[in-house]
Amino acid sequence: MSHYGKSFLSVIINRKTIHHGYYKQHIISAWAGFRLSAFTSRQKQCVNTNANSELIVSILGPPNAGKSTLFNRLMCKESNRAYRLGSEKKRSNTRSQGRIGYRNPSKRSGGAIVTPVAGTTRDRRECIGRLGDITFRLVDTAGVDGEKLDVAFGKGGNDSLDGAMIRQTMEAARRSDLVLLLFDARVGVTSDLAETIRWLRKISHLSNDSSDAEKQHRDIVILANKLEGDRWASMNNSVVLDNLAEISRCGFGEAIPISAEHGEGMAEVASVIHRLTQEKRKRLGLPLVTTSEDELNKADDAEKPLQLAILGQINVGKSTLVNAILGEERVITGDTPGLTRDAISVSWYWKNRPVKIVDTAGLRRGLKRERSNEIEDLAVLDAMRAMKLADVAVLVLDAQARIIQRQELAIADAVIREGRSLVVAANKMDLIVDAEYTKEDFARAVQEQIELRYPMLRKTPVIPVSSLYKENVDNLMPVVFDARDRWARVIPTGMLNRWLEEVLDEHPPPTHQGRPSKIKYVIQTKGRPPTFLLFCNVPELPINYINHLTRHFQDTFRMFGMVVRLVVKMSSENPYANKAKPKVTGIGGWRGRQKRLVSELKKSGAVPQKGKRSRHKKKND
Repeated sequence: MSHYGKSFLSVIINRKTIHHGYYKQHIISAWAGFRLSAFTSRQKQCVNTNANSELIVSILGPPNAGKSTLFNRLMCKESNRAYRLGSEKKRSNTRSQGRIGYRNPSKRSGGAIVTPVAGTTRDRRECIGRLGDITFRLVDTAGVDGEKLDVAFGKGGNDSLDGAMIRQTMEAARRSDLVLLLFDARVGVTSDLAETIRWLRKISHLSNDSSDAEKQHRDIVILANKLEGDRWASMNNSVVLDNLAEISRCGFGEAIPISAEHGEGMAEVASVIHRLTQEKRKRLGLPLVTTSEDELNKADDAEKPLQLAILGQINVGKSTLVNAILGEERVITGDTPGLTRDAISVSWYWKNRPVKIVDTAGLRRGLKRERSNEIEDLAVLDAMRAMKLADVAVLVLDAQARIIQRQELAIADAVIREGRSLVVAANKMDLIVDAEYTKEDFARAVQEQIELRYPMLRKTPVIPVSSLYKENVDNLMPVVFDARDRWARVIPTGMLNRWLEEVLDEHPPPTHQGRPSKIKYVIQTKGRPPTFLLFCNVPELPINYINHLTRHFQDTFRMFGMVVRLVVKMSSENPYANKAKPKVTGIGGWRGRQKRLVSELKKSGAVPQKGKRSRHKKKND
């Protein structure tokens, strides 16, 4: 700290207006937050550390305590790609009447869904967190209350929604190195918070067992949320101070006052996470966390994971398919429609290849949603953002319907308009008991229906699966990786022009306004999605001929299940076409002379002699 910084801090702390230790701690926190923000402004990139050395931080607490708000505050926007895409144009806040329309809140940035309704979060959501130069694995969980804990300890139905939610929360706490126990400091210690503390104390004792030896270094820190400003610390009979004193007797130390919405108190949280990260890396025998250029280059050179989004209508088995692919109960499943709300991203490896699979909420038509249900609108917005960030989108169908529905066609249309690669998974094939109707028949029927509506999606891969019994699920990932490789393929220019030469020999382009059309050459401007530029002597080609080129291109290079963008650009043969015209002398130039000749022709009715000026004519008259 500089000399001026020390003087500034000492003057503030020693002022006579300070009457309580909490206010003094708040001043120190503000100064530390200033220093941390100054360092953060110099550090612009997040460092991807080893997964084994990352500190796992989970956020627990009673419902409506601000856990998702703190999750969004600690999320690293750069690493999680939670930015506003260019395709998301600013629209009005009215709900679209389209089939996958939604209200578009302008302040939503891809984090967890935050609403005043208690119990909004259901699944555990993971992301990369960041505070200054410290990166860690962050987990958001559902709210813990007494009823859910009763279900967890066998006093209720394990198959209920509360049972599934508490199992996800308990799993997140067991895998964590640091548990941030969050509560509303204005409400105080409630019965739900007391039950949560009792349960955390129990798992802390169980962590010393040999079965859980690798998690014996679990720390629990209490955060007192919703303490904006410092007025609560200077009041004589403050209820907040009584609540902080009561929570300090729970055995986990004194609570750290924070405000997740306004970002106050994050300096103390950053110091705790930094200390535990250093201790964990020291236990594992790893070097201390640095931000060297070698580590940054190593992170950049690493293979980027395949972004896979699971889309579909409600209650078609998307979450069950995700659990079947992962081989564990990672997301909540059930017969109740609309269980999934947040877009749950899970990072894993398939045959040593990184994959980031995202389970999304069911997409219903906008007219079928309740106008007062903001949660479903936010869930649909999260699902569409996951689709726009994906490399491959898997559209899950209900095979029991025997046909692809209009809403599913609308989802496929959104996928191709965004330029993603599409794979169709026909789920619930075990419910088709007709022996004469096979899986191949259903796949063929789905391909024909998609091609009839969207010809550019012909021969889209369709995989019949049964996620409940894990039948044919293993055949999905090879098709997904093949679709990603075809979607991201960069074709050499020589190969493209040899293909173009063959196509032009078979079927040359039609004339344009009586002028013969010529396609000179073609180049690929980018992949992901595949986009190609056709240089012609005409400004445009007929749409039917573009469709002919697209079909021929897809058959040649196997670009099925995605849109191929062929853009026409006119190139002139005349090298002097864009050359500026020579400057001329005279009043108004050649345009002025032309106007004067036309005006004289209208007055006299005779064509004036070439080169004779009008003033000479007046003198002769």
